[in-house]
Amino acid sequence: MSLLYVVIRIDDRLAAIPAGHVESVIELEDIYPVPRAPAHVAGLAAMRSQSLTVIDCRAALGLAQSETCGERAPVVSVGGHLYALRVDLVDDVLESRSEMQPVPGDYGPGWQRVGRGMIESESGPLLILDVEALVAGLQKQAA
Repeated sequence: MSLLYVVIRIDDRLAAIPAGHVESVIELEDIYPVPRAPAHVAGLAAMRSQSLTVIDCRAALGLAQSETCGERAPVVSVGGHLYALRVDLVDDVLESRSEMQPVPGDYGPGWQRVGRGMIESESGPLLILDVEALVAGLQKQAA
């Protein structure tokens, strides 16, 4: 049985989130900073009169910041709270063409921490992200 995934790009790497975890994809416009928030929390934004926390995926992965950031963000629910994932690009929705395989060891510590596995798709291999680990940021690793 093939599953659907929302394909995103972070730091020139394709990754994917199970489509069942994505509530919607929104245009990120105004992001309001939150004092004393962890570095991977970019701030708060609004979606249909609801506030949601914006997660900077580059910071959550321990990657360098980029001057280019995508305008669209997948929205996921973790623990009953909504989060917008600021990524470089929301690419497409694709079906898996294989069963999930282990993540190869050469992805780096940030990607290893949030990677659930690899699948094949029509765009090539995709790293499937653990959304809860991504939202937790580097703090989960330190805890």
